[in-house]
Amino acid sequence: MDKLFLSQNPKINSIHLEGVNSVLSGLFCYYGLSIIYEGVAIAVKGITTVRNEDNKILKFDKNKITESIWEAVESVGGENKDLTEKLTDQVVDLLEQNLKPNQIPTTEDVLNATEKILIENGHARTAKAFILLHQKRVEFRRAKNILGVEDDLGLSLNALTVMKNRYLKKDENGKVIETPRQTLERVAKTIAQGDKKYGKPNEEIKKTEKEFLEMMINLEFLPNSPTLMNAGTQMGQLSACFVLPLQDSVESIFETLKDTALVQKSGGGTGFSFSNLRPRGDVVQTTGGIAAGPLFFVNAFDSALRGIKQGMKRYSTNMGILRVDHPDIFDFIMAKEKEGVLSTFNLSVGITDKFMRAVENNGEYDLINPRDNKISKRLKARAIWNLIITMAWKNGEPGVIFIDKLNKYNPTPNVGIIEATNPCGEQPLLPYESCNLGSINLSKMLKGKNGDMKIDWDKLRETIRKGVHFLDNVVDLNKYPIEATEKVTKSNRKIGLGIMGFADMIIQLGIPYNSEEGVKAAEKVMKFITDEGRNMSEELGKQRGSFENFKGSVWEKKGYKHIRNATVTTIAPTSNISIVAGCSSSIEPLFAISYIRNVASSLGQNLIEINPLFEKTAIQKGFYSDELMKDVLSHGSIQIIKEIPDDVKKVFVTAHDIPPEWHVKMQAAFQKYTDNAVSKTVNFPHQTTPDDIESVYKLAYDLGCKGITVYRDGSRQFQIIKNSNKEKETHDAEKKPLVVESGYAGGCDTCGI
Repeated sequence: MDKLFLSQNPKINSIHLEGVNSVLSGLFCYYGLSIIYEGVAIAVKGITTVRNEDNKILKFDKNKITESIWEAVESVGGENKDLTEKLTDQVVDLLEQNLKPNQIPTTEDVLNATEKILIENGHARTAKAFILLHQKRVEFRRAKNILGVEDDLGLSLNALTVMKNRYLKKDENGKVIETPRQTLERVAKTIAQGDKKYGKPNEEIKKTEKEFLEMMINLEFLPNSPTLMNAGTQMGQLSACFVLPLQDSVESIFETLKDTALVQKSGGGTGFSFSNLRPRGDVVQTTGGIAAGPLFFVNAFDSALRGIKQGMKRYSTNMGILRVDHPDIFDFIMAKEKEGVLSTFNLSVGITDKFMRAVENNGEYDLINPRDNKISKRLKARAIWNLIITMAWKNGEPGVIFIDKLNKYNPTPNVGIIEATNPCGEQPLLPYESCNLGSINLSKMLKGKNGDMKIDWDKLRETIRKGVHFLDNVVDLNKYPIEATEKVTKSNRKIGLGIMGFADMIIQLGIPYNSEEGVKAAEKVMKFITDEGRNMSEELGKQRGSFENFKGSVWEKKGYKHIRNATVTTIAPTSNISIVAGCSSSIEPLFAISYIRNVASSLGQNLIEINPLFEKTAIQKGFYSDELMKDVLSHGSIQIIKEIPDDVKKVFVTAHDIPPEWHVKMQAAFQKYTDNAVSKTVNFPHQTTPDDIESVYKLAYDLGCKGITVYRDGSRQFQIIKNSNKEKETHDAEKKPLVVESGYAGGCDTCGI
């Protein structure tokens, strides 16, 4: 019997090994993992049946073995497709030779025979990859069973963990009642319904639903977490970012606190400017009392919000901003000197151009009382600047927001000024405004073969168009937690289409992150995304109407006749959705080549993860070994490992391998072509000095960034990456592996949002 049969159970084709190239994983999906995990049987030539681990007897297709071997050969750079059929025949012959009369081979027999044939035929790299998969499958199977989530998308274990913890629907007892595919089907179906408002027939809506679903299932685009959590549910709140106003009255402050609780209960993060509140000790004329000051109310908000889980999935996240010319700026800068205080808040100082000029000229600047806009004091700008730098060096906060730059690019200055951003700083918003985000996975926007990859501009264009369509629909379908937010959001219709997988993309293009070529690649791809995104927004504007505040906006002044969205692009952190997509986070470099992920609470054990692109490269170039991978795990970086070729080291750089100025140059490159702002963390080694921090802050301002966040490794007792190797490394030094928390994908070591 030469022709064989493979069971069409959809689970078979959905398995992916954590940290292993997905093409290679297909080898096991068809007759290794899928046999052992899902009970697929084999029938080869004279062999009609195979016994699986569950002691079931089924049939199998020889052609699937051929296809799977070819995928493995191709993944390590092989090009001889005819050879795979010969190898398959040898596997079959070996099985028949070893069989006793009436013996039914096991799936393990098939696995071992394939390994043996690959090795004996001199295909060392293919055999090594094959063996690696074999070594991991038992651990993978056990962990997957413990997790208890049906994998119908071929996700990694960590992606499944994130899906279970964040996005899959659960019943009233907390039991998962949805698969990953069903989650994306729920989202696609809900968001496509937005077209009904504009008179689209059901056939077109179904087509749009299919398009939305395909780009999400293919992990080419994913929306922000609230959309994944809440689309098609009773909650229905889909936006990630909110800014709420604070006016100088008790009534306003506590009305905003109530609104904040409603927003965060629904899954959104919030940002506030405390700059309108009168300073501590100021007179309250209506009562004759003394003002508590902005920092008092930052603490009050933190205490009140600490117990709230956003959408019942993650804890409260907030941004607190105070202008540098507020009389209480000193206390605000020092607010988080003690670790653990204000745990729900990121803090940033609103830096003005006037202040920066005073710093440059070593001059003084005015502190303005917001109660009457009168000068209350003059300070040396350099003294406050140095304090900001010192605190950022000490524990990473406060960050800085260049508040005048936010308003220089405010698309609707006729509506109001921008005073605050969302929790991670990438989304400047007006009071009561919200924004929904989504990110394109650039690692999926490539075409070509290994060593000759190029950006697939046509595919990227189509994904951009679908992404803008998707996000514009979200504006209409969102169930806003407060009425004022719905009114302001719909009047401007801001969306934030961003990216993830940038580091993966340039690695496959052979471009170092810390290079002029890398910066140019960033500018080119982001300009394309923004240009095409605006084109799509303009098309939607012609079909559906421009945003309500179009008249008087910068778009009208630039000569646009129609545009649907006041902003189109944003660079968000993407931590959780990039884990689901299996790619690098946002525009961040890789944070490590290999590390341990702390998922013991979910899986009963932690996971060792290896960057799949590096692992594939190591196999292809022939320097892969178990000992080398242990060495990589112990360092996180590969830069001092002698066995690794220099051309590989040049491309596979990690966040701490990259000089800080290149982090800023990359942020500025993306900011140049981004409507909103860019969330990016500049990572510093432990031995960094305050002068190093200052140079980065100045560079960020000079290059046009809208804000900057830094983090010095080990400057806090708790951080998402746990690395005791703070001093300068030597190859022979005793090293401990990097350990990261389950939701960390790169960027800020302290937030992991």
